[in-house]
Amino acid sequence: MTHYPKLFEPLDFGFLTLPNRIMMGSMHTRLEHEPQGAARLGAFYAERVRGGVGLIITGGISPDRRGQIESGGGVLDSEEQLPFHRQIVDEVQKAGGKICMQILHAGRYARVDDLVGASDIPSRINKRENNPHALTDAEVETTIDSFARCAELARMAGYHGVEVMGSEGYLISQFLSLRTNNRTDRWGGLFENRCRLPVEIVRRTRARVGREFLIVFRLSALDLIEEGMTHEETVILARALEAVGVDILDTGVGWHEALIPTIAYMVPRATWAFSVKRIREAVNIPLVATNRINTPELAEELLAQGVADLVSLARPLLADAFFPQKARDGRPAEINTCIACNQACLDFLFRDKTATCLVNPRACRELDYSSKPAARAKKVAVVGAGPAGLACAVTAREQGHRVTLFEAGREIGGQLNLAKKVPGKEFAETLRYFNARIAQSGIELKLGTKPAAADLARDFDEIVVATGVA
Repeated sequence: MTHYPKLFEPLDFGFLTLPNRIMMGSMHTRLEHEPQGAARLGAFYAERVRGGVGLIITGGISPDRRGQIESGGGVLDSEEQLPFHRQIVDEVQKAGGKICMQILHAGRYARVDDLVGASDIPSRINKRENNPHALTDAEVETTIDSFARCAELARMAGYHGVEVMGSEGYLISQFLSLRTNNRTDRWGGLFENRCRLPVEIVRRTRARVGREFLIVFRLSALDLIEEGMTHEETVILARALEAVGVDILDTGVGWHEALIPTIAYMVPRATWAFSVKRIREAVNIPLVATNRINTPELAEELLAQGVADLVSLARPLLADAFFPQKARDGRPAEINTCIACNQACLDFLFRDKTATCLVNPRACRELDYSSKPAARAKKVAVVGAGPAGLACAVTAREQGHRVTLFEAGREIGGQLNLAKKVPGKEFAETLRYFNARIAQSGIELKLGTKPAAADLARDFDEIVVATGVA
């Protein structure tokens, strides 16, 4: 029996075949700021490849210095930077994966001193005192060439393609929207002028990289801001991008300054599918559905209904690198589901910390926390089956130890059993995951049991006390 047949159907581009329809969407992690940044990124992506993802899109890399999301962020504008990227690509390819580098120019969102944008209109979410410098006509031309050159360098580094970031309010979005584009030259005014920048970027990029190199374009399905693109304009742009050589249209929803949440827990799953399907009906190239897709059942349903041709899982692959493999093997109950809390991914980034995951603290820490079996199996007692005790017990068992988990209550979970009662919160998924992992891994679970200290000392090699606030 084939589990989730649409999800695990290959996608052939002639020069490259994806093994399934699961794409790891782009995420900012700030791993490039860490010591051994390339090695950390390589390990992070390679683990997701081993977990079965079909295509990886990296975090955003700027085509020039002024487009960095923040000072010290990723830039690829010279051959001197190729060794950093080759180290990442090598790890992914050794694991048998496919990877595209996202090219992202932040425009007025950049946290740098020399801001640029389509116009001199500032962003309310960027606290820089200076207004962005409106790119001159010549500077726009230079920026287009920078995108194409960046893609060429990405090909030299070994990437299988690039994704051009044209969504979420970054530079390309700033040209497309009347909210941020008050120009009166050939880059402003009518939509045929405002969409010239992304079309020219793709046209010149295709000319630079040739046919056998993926070009993905992240297109905004919904801007969710006043004076954003209309649906009709979105369709015009999608068709124009297809005509100049885009292979895949990825979809984004909402600018970062939009007041409507898009990926938080209060947003129902697959809420934005309708906006993706409207684009699917207008183009003939593969389209990607994104945002709040966190189960294989939902992903399969979207593909089967013709909403999209691929699904993008970003934070769900932070939560569980082996989501695809578990789904393929018919083990969905063992998937550590993303609960859309945003507490250790987005919130960490806002505090200039490296991202990780509330339900999977190993995410982005693959070099720090080994997954290798222990040199010697021990008898381990874990006292307390709240979040910490559960994570400890499962991890110890995965590393080969014989684990007994004691819990004084009648069920596992500790305070997660209170948290799951909050409307919209998905902590019940986390408890389902731990119940499945305990059953699958052979952990001995003793509910309603308070072990005596003397018994623990006599019967176990190691004791972990995880009784929380009790």
